[in-house]
Amino acid sequence: MAQNRKKAMMARMDAALRLLVVASMAWCAPLAIAADGAPPLAGAALRDALLRGGYVLYFRHAATDFGQNDDKMTGYEDCAQQRNLTDRGRADARAIGAAINALHIPVTTVLASPFCRTRETAELVFGHATPDARVRGGPATTDDPARYAQLKALLSTPVPAGTNIAIVSHGNPFRALAGPPYLAEGEMAVIEPRGREGFRIVGKVAPDAWSSLR
Repeated sequence: MAQNRKKAMMARMDAALRLLVVASMAWCAPLAIAADGAPPLAGAALRDALLRGGYVLYFRHAATDFGQNDDKMTGYEDCAQQRNLTDRGRADARAIGAAINALHIPVTTVLASPFCRTRETAELVFGHATPDARVRGGPATTDDPARYAQLKALLSTPVPAGTNIAIVSHGNPFRALAGPPYLAEGEMAVIEPRGREGFRIVGKVAPDAWSSLR
């Protein structure tokens, strides 16, 4: 009897381990696409790709005051108790918006994490933003595949040609899905959605490097 119980327990443990492996493979799929070795686009090639559209433009919010934190915030509208943009961050966001306009890069939908620094960045860059909990901040690593499942879906969902979608969020969610290194504050990652295959990072633009796309 004891031997039968032991065999049953081992069988359950083996089944659980197989499920964990499958779940881990599904969770890590975008990392494989994001790091598939294709050379990144830059300069005029990246500009031309953005003009054709079909991408998700993932921004980390602009420069913030690290002397502040979100520990005492009572809600997303409680800006006084959050880490907020600095004057330099606001200037960077305005400059990025001016560059996007000058290059005539088409952007329709703009989704922003509900935090004040991300909403303000999005509004300064694009003039409008829709707060969306699917792109909110969170940990840089997580054992819960569901934590960033909605963001992963947004990055993987094909975008029609002729337009791009912008997401203004944080460093941690992107690192959790795409791996290191962190995006710098104000940096943009250009994402090619691949549907069921996940997504691919095709290029990045630092906040002070927009002139390289002209």
